[in-house]
Amino acid sequence: MIFWKTIDVGDNQRAFVYRRERFECILDPGRYRFNTLRGSISVEFYDITEVLFSHKQAKLLLKTYPEKLGPYLERFELSDTEVGLLYRDKILVDVLAPGSDLIVWRHVEDVRLDVIDIRDEFVISEKLVSLLGRGVKIGRSREVTNAIQYSEVPDEHAGLLFVNGKLDRLLEPGSYGFWKYNRAITVKLVDLRLQVIEVSGQEILTRDRVSLRINLSGSYRITDVKSVALKLNDYANFIYRELQLRLREAVGTKTLDELLEDKDLLNEVISEGAREKLAEYGIQLHSVGIKDIILPGDMKEILNQVVEAQKEAEANLIRRREETQAMRSLHNTAKVMENNPVLMRLKELEALERVTQRITNLSVYGGLDGVMKELVKLRD
Repeated sequence: MIFWKTIDVGDNQRAFVYRRERFECILDPGRYRFNTLRGSISVEFYDITEVLFSHKQAKLLLKTYPEKLGPYLERFELSDTEVGLLYRDKILVDVLAPGSDLIVWRHVEDVRLDVIDIRDEFVISEKLVSLLGRGVKIGRSREVTNAIQYSEVPDEHAGLLFVNGKLDRLLEPGSYGFWKYNRAITVKLVDLRLQVIEVSGQEILTRDRVSLRINLSGSYRITDVKSVALKLNDYANFIYRELQLRLREAVGTKTLDELLEDKDLLNEVISEGAREKLAEYGIQLHSVGIKDIILPGDMKEILNQVVEAQKEAEANLIRRREETQAMRSLHNTAKVMENNPVLMRLKELEALERVTQRITNLSVYGGLDGVMKELVKLRD
């Protein structure tokens, strides 16, 4: 019958010895012999290179046997409003959630836990953001993802930080990190650059009951981010509706002829009405312009006929004016030539020159005198 139990403990091990299911001691590396007459012996071996100590009764053992386990194990506790940054040999390896309880082996690695109170301040320092917020793979990456809200605000943008549904602050361009524990955090980006909005395909009746399809284009810029965030749920849709209503109001009070005659006046009416309204919500309306006025098919044909008739009448008027002017010129020329034989002779020679340019052969009778005096006569 064997009354002794031999236990060998390796260099990377520690052994928990239990006698009759009660903790008796912890063993360092070496060989040990225990007498089993006083009760049965059981042993649990732990690899200390893993650093973290995991045991279902760890808290109870440390509380019950602090003098035996204290030299070997170190315990870290966090309250419900604290976050822990776990360092091993000065390297950040994990983030501990509030309420965490961690036990590690002593004298294996330099283990340090930095505790951060997030009861009131939940913004992460820029240095820590660079470690945790940009994809650094440390420890339990899922825990890091669940712990941090990482946000970037680009240039020409503003960030609105909402905590538990309430606007907390305005964020300038840059990188930010926030602890998500115990609170709901949302960052909404607002574009501060000049933006374009299109109000297309609006079917509107004019004052003389002509149906038009109008396309409107506008540009705007956000000037008061907080006003836009607090007063408007969807500022882009609000701007669209405001321009749409102003367009319908302006077109409905004018006839088709008035609209076609001066589109710029319509732009001014829409702009003046919408600019003041949008300014109340921190939005600056930069410009508004009618892109297209599309007529229905039958109205387009009628309008083309009207335009064609107008142009034809204008052409006839110009033609009659030119004919009248030509006749007046001929009349004046005839009066001058009537009492001036020399001028009459010059006109005869011009006529002779034009005649000779159009023929290839010319038969002359009476010599040169016949050519000069008998071939062309402008009068008897």
